Amino acid sequence: MKLKKQVTVCGAAIFCVAVFSLYLMLDRVQHDPARPHSAGNFPRSQISVLQNRIEQLEQLLEENHEIIVHIKDSVLELTANAEGQPVLLPFHMPNGSWMLPPEGRPSFYSVSSQDCQFALGSGAPKTDLQMLAVSALLPYDNQDGGVWKQGFDITYEPNEWDTEPLQVFVVPHSHNDPGWIKTFDKYYFDQTQHILNSMVVKLQEDPRRRFIWSEISFFSKWWDNISAQKRAAVRRLVGNGQLEMATGGWVMPDEANSHYFAMIDQLIEGHQWLEKNIGVMPRSGWAVDPFGHSSTMPYLLRRANLTSMLIQRIHYAIKKHFAATQNLEFMWRQSWDTDSSTDILCHMMPFYSYDVPHTCGPDPKICCQFDFKRLPGGRINCPWKVPPKAITSANVAERALLLLDQYRKKSKLYRCKVLLVPLGDDFRYDKPQEWDAQFLNYQRLFDYLNAHPDLHVQAQFGTLSDYFDALYKRVGIVPGMRPPGFPVLSGDFFSYADREDHYWTGYFTSRPFYKSMGRVLEAHLRSAEILYSLAVSHARHAGMDSKYPLSDYAMLTDARRNLGLFQHHDAITGTAKEAVVVDYGVRLLHSLMNLKRVIINAAHYLVLGDKEAYHYDPAVPFLGPDEVRLNQDSLPEKTVIRLDAAPRFVIVFNPLEQERLSVVSFLVNTPRVRVSNEEGQPLAVQLSAWWTSATDMAPEVYQVSVMIRLQPLGLTVLQVSKSFDNHNTLRSTVRLLLHGRDLPVRKHEAFPVRIIPTATEDFCLENQQIRACFSGPSGLLKSVSHVGEEQERRLQNQFLIYGTRSTKDKSGAYLFLPDGEAKPYVSKDPPVVRVTEGPFFSEVAVYYQHVQEVVRLSNVPGVDGLSLEISCLVDIRDHVNKELALRFSTDIDSKGTFFTDLNGFQIQPRQYLKKLPLQANFYPMPVMAYIQDRQSRLTLHTAQALGASSLSSGQLEVILDRRLMQDDNRGLGQGLKDNKRTCHRFRLLLERRSTAEKGQDGRPVSFPSLLSHMTSMHLNAEVLVMPVAQEKPPPPTPRSFQPFSAPLPCDFHLLNLRTLQGEDDSLPSPETALILHRKGFDCGLEARNLGFNCTTTLGMLPLSGFFQGLEVASVQPSSLTLMYPLAPASSNGTVVHLDPMEIATFRLRLG
Repeated sequence: MKLKKQVTVCGAAIFCVAVFSLYLMLDRVQHDPARPHSAGNFPRSQISVLQNRIEQLEQLLEENHEIIVHIKDSVLELTANAEGQPVLLPFHMPNGSWMLPPEGRPSFYSVSSQDCQFALGSGAPKTDLQMLAVSALLPYDNQDGGVWKQGFDITYEPNEWDTEPLQVFVVPHSHNDPGWIKTFDKYYFDQTQHILNSMVVKLQEDPRRRFIWSEISFFSKWWDNISAQKRAAVRRLVGNGQLEMATGGWVMPDEANSHYFAMIDQLIEGHQWLEKNIGVMPRSGWAVDPFGHSSTMPYLLRRANLTSMLIQRIHYAIKKHFAATQNLEFMWRQSWDTDSSTDILCHMMPFYSYDVPHTCGPDPKICCQFDFKRLPGGRINCPWKVPPKAITSANVAERALLLLDQYRKKSKLYRCKVLLVPLGDDFRYDKPQEWDAQFLNYQRLFDYLNAHPDLHVQAQFGTLSDYFDALYKRVGIVPGMRPPGFPVLSGDFFSYADREDHYWTGYFTSRPFYKSMGRVLEAHLRSAEILYSLAVSHARHAGMDSKYPLSDYAMLTDARRNLGLFQHHDAITGTAKEAVVVDYGVRLLHSLMNLKRVIINAAHYLVLGDKEAYHYDPAVPFLGPDEVRLNQDSLPEKTVIRLDAAPRFVIVFNPLEQERLSVVSFLVNTPRVRVSNEEGQPLAVQLSAWWTSATDMAPEVYQVSVMIRLQPLGLTVLQVSKSFDNHNTLRSTVRLLLHGRDLPVRKHEAFPVRIIPTATEDFCLENQQIRACFSGPSGLLKSVSHVGEEQERRLQNQFLIYGTRSTKDKSGAYLFLPDGEAKPYVSKDPPVVRVTEGPFFSEVAVYYQHVQEVVRLSNVPGVDGLSLEISCLVDIRDHVNKELALRFSTDIDSKGTFFTDLNGFQIQPRQYLKKLPLQANFYPMPVMAYIQDRQSRLTLHTAQALGASSLSSGQLEVILDRRLMQDDNRGLGQGLKDNKRTCHRFRLLLERRSTAEKGQDGRPVSFPSLLSHMTSMHLNAEVLVMPVAQEKPPPPTPRSFQPFSAPLPCDFHLLNLRTLQGEDDSLPSPETALILHRKGFDCGLEARNLGFNCTTTLGMLPLSGFFQGLEVASVQPSSLTLMYPLAPASSNGTVVHLDPMEIATFRLRLG
């Protein structure tokens, strides 16, 4: 009875729509302003107008007839389905767009005004140095500074240290790149193991010796290969302060292209290793080689409880300015921080490099004479033609005074009379002879200096923390506090130039294939961590852990380490030798495949209704993968699900902590397909062809798209079968615009294809929120408007080519040295344009010779329907010294200001500076860039890190790939010639700004909207579609799995749920790290009535009862990397509170 009622109501609703449309049509004809109102004679022109009107009316009646037919079909369909729930199908509107049936539930948007206050920044941070302002004021004039070429002459009075002697710490170090010219393993076997073996022997020879180490990836490999006796010696050296672990990350990460998930993950991996094996907690950060520095790093180090840090590669003009004003040491504060809780003391090295010639003082010719590896007879010498001399009793006075002069000059650049002098370089101290040459000669110099009180100097070997401790002691404060008079700085240090106009902005894009693959691995690692933690907790809870493959933990560990290794500043940057790049690629692919297995094994356990039936068989995985990659350098190929009459189950995983209404697509081998939900109710399906080229449909492969609502981090079950009842299947229509090219078209009867040989007319696609129009001749985007708005916004996209200089210095892996402004990309042939339209998505695919672009518009209420999805398949393997760029041009009056993110964690405002060369205005874009004016904001979201800029008002551009035939003289010794076919994925979001926050536009801080954050998450956390592999005998029926009792507030991001390591390295402990991030967001962009769900809770998250089916046995707030407890553990009933922008880690025990 109830069902009949529903059918009647639905039929009536559709009938009403039809009647209403007919009424509107008549209304349009009646109230036409062009219609004359005079009676009497009809002039001929008016008769023709009337004729037109009648024709129009006939056409409208015909369209209306189609709607009536559709209604009739729908009613028949409803009656046919009267046994089950009715299926409401989308229907085609007269204007060509598709109308979705109304959703049964309203969307809600509930954001408290208090949560909006944060972005308005009432208590803006008081800083002395704001990097945007510093850059605006600096002349960047590169004047010759004498012996310190990029600086100035330094003078001093000999008696300056009489009252307060100079305290010098010489810090021996060896910079070990986990892959660059050689692979990680080859460096280890050739050099690193010898450095560390000698270290143990040589430090024990004299208790005054010191050494620092930072890359735990190498250290752990060495540790696995040494004796218990040697391990005990290392622990003693660390314990007595002779050996310091600086930073303690898995690598010294790149800070431009790396995403904050991976930056944190490699830091946790290193810190957990140190705590477990050596029992030590790092105190100071050491980053001498990353090519520019992000303000995300000081935040992460501070939250890991480090109190000091050091950086080196900064633009030479900024170094000179800071040296001249004694600002090389400062408290680095986050731009949103109002109470100094993010402050960390930062030391900036003043000179060109971290090698010995550039660390003792301003004159490299003199400093090089104190690099005793370069003594005559060795393999390397001093380029300044004055070699070092071994220190003897005969020359020690003269040599010591020469060195002291450099120390004193360097010390004049700092506020405190404590001096840091690094002593090392890449892969130094790999032979015992070098240890002896450096340590013995320096000890003789120190002994002489310290024995002469009239020199007012005390010199010694030290670690990095020895230096910072002495500085804190000298100014009389505890570590972590601000030394009196030291400036507070906010902002970042991109982009970097080491000399002249040599800007290191090319590596923001170099080798984009691997940058993209690294992000895919990162998304898989997060998914695998969360599902593994949930599956193991549920298995333990059910007493099934003996049956669960706990050994998957070893694959997780391996993946964490391979992702960590790839964050190294010669890996994700694309600045290693070709063979080394292949080694990274093989590691990434190996871990990606393993993580798919971990995900499949966890999903298998979680979706089984009857856990007793769970049986793990490593040879027969329960689920098939969503896609496969044949090699480390090939693009993924989607799995084709083979169907017959018996339904196959498909498991859909949503990696987001938010509910998501999405179009989910997968490939099948037949056009006769039925998709139903877990209960067996059929779903409407959009069936589309699968194309292998511009004009060829793949035989026997069809794309099925359904719209489903996915639960937060949930596993949803679908049933798919072959079916001759095609009532619920709506086929996409296709138009092929050939632009005069005579091309054969391979198609099959399932899909009608309209071939248009020559067409120049513009065309548009629209959904319920957006209308996007495209140029007929080029197929590229022209304009976008919000439905219901009169005015279209110009939004053109075009492809451009940058060349490189013809003079001596050319672009390479690191440097971007263009030969002027970009020129339009010209393809050999006009493009083939393919327009596909359907109920759930429509798209325009444009095929040029070197790039295929697809712009897709999803017809979905909420997040996915509010932006354009853009993918670019790029192949420039036949280019010579060219870079391909994608530029968007709009009428937004951005006035030279644009915004790029730092590590996906925060937004940094940028200003286009005319005084700088073009390449200096490019910045890293790991997840988004935007431009805005008082009315609008346009955001380009990206799924892979690339270099971006805005070179004139209303423009946003991104470099897609670079092919360069020569080395750029930074040590690599190769160009960039190993380009791959690379797929880039973007989303383009146009938002309306309201008045609330425009007064904030000048501030050095900005935030995305909540919609923008969610759009970024949807792009970066793709839905995984995994078919149940077993067909015969029928597998046990899976059940959807929902981990949470409620979604997280929409400003919370569950960064990770990471099971911690047990006593046995390869097995899990009962503890899990819950890492949460509360995002800062801007309420000044229109968000209401846009159809997406969102609630915020003033930063509160109750954990009790949060995990469905699991109790939270204990929660302990801890430092970011779990080394320090921040409060005692508490049992159930905990409410977590986070301030905006904060990342917090909790130790959980789930019972």
